[in-house]
Amino acid sequence: MRNRIPGGIVSAAMAAAFFATGAYAQQDVPMTETRIPVAPTGLADNPLPDGPFHYRTAEGMDIRVEVLARLEYPMSMAFLPDGDMLVVTRRGELHMLEQGASETSLIEGGPEGVFFGESGDAGTSHAYVDIVLHPDFAANHFIYLAYNKPTEDGSRVMALGRGRWTGDRLEGFEDIWVAHPGVSGVSRMAFANDGKLIFTTSGSGPQNLSTAGGKVLRINDDGSIPDDNPFIGDANARDDVYSYGHRGSLGLAIHPTTGAIWQNENGPNGGDEINIIKPGANYGWPYVSLGRTYQGPWQAERPRHDLFEPPVVYWMPAIAPSGMLFYTGDALPAWKGDIFVGALRTGEIPGTGHLERILINQNMQELRRETLLYDLRQRVRDVRQGPDGYIYLATEERDGAILRIVPDD
Repeated sequence: MRNRIPGGIVSAAMAAAFFATGAYAQQDVPMTETRIPVAPTGLADNPLPDGPFHYRTAEGMDIRVEVLARLEYPMSMAFLPDGDMLVVTRRGELHMLEQGASETSLIEGGPEGVFFGESGDAGTSHAYVDIVLHPDFAANHFIYLAYNKPTEDGSRVMALGRGRWTGDRLEGFEDIWVAHPGVSGVSRMAFANDGKLIFTTSGSGPQNLSTAGGKVLRINDDGSIPDDNPFIGDANARDDVYSYGHRGSLGLAIHPTTGAIWQNENGPNGGDEINIIKPGANYGWPYVSLGRTYQGPWQAERPRHDLFEPPVVYWMPAIAPSGMLFYTGDALPAWKGDIFVGALRTGEIPGTGHLERILINQNMQELRRETLLYDLRQRVRDVRQGPDGYIYLATEERDGAILRIVPDD
């Protein structure tokens, strides 16, 4: 009678022999000096064809995507009352795209910003990052810019400023808020329904209420502090802090019905989020995350959303969410009420940018989502609704473009 060996021992022995022969081994992934995996470039640098591009969509509505204009590294867009569009770029330029035009014109009067590096790589700087119009623009003509401001020591800090639009330039631009050293990078701005200016910051110290990094902040339109901010009177907190515990917030939108502040942020390697911002709330970074560190382990072994505000939407793998929009128009009726989020790349792979559509119910709960324009492989940095009810996109590439989504009749 043969001797029988327990199956577990056989399996272990076979596995040991298998690995010993080198028949199977994980790749040794190269890392940058800051311990981030070097991104693969096999899908990167995709030229955008002339278009238009035609798509079927999940809700049974055919769309056409048009290339309106091309320019280098567009970051954000804002529509003037007459329908012309203002565009800021990461080079630190302000452009205007007139209705019906296929080329932009350069606008003077903006501040000096700090620009260097290749978009999407670590250690870059975007000169201009966002643009919004004052809610009472028709009367005061104020335009607000968020940008990375040069400092005397050769570094940069995040700053917000405003100038008055004359019809062909900005006049009298001045800063209304400037960060302390260590806070730079990306920011998004939005005016809440009460007229207060909401904006996001990156940087160190997201759990430290005495710093501006990793926060959602709230100021008056002239840069002064509202007297009903949540940490007014707290000697250990900044008066402008509205919420904290955030990481890399690149999207901000005001819900058109409730007036709630919605914000999205980049996780490390997964764990990208959409949050509903509550005054004084802690959103957990870096203590809690549904993503992994860049080296592989989970950021938090046990995410404790019983202690911190949970997201309403999250992504794994990461999509690097950027500009965000609640669609309220009639031109694309099957999408009314949906959230649109620009994606810079999926799963840490360059060349996988796209647009995401998320359907939510009346309780602000996600029901389904759809990936759009993935085949174009463009970094979608901003998404806006035009006065015509169409959806406009800025693709933040060296050969970038302004795109428009319309019904494909």
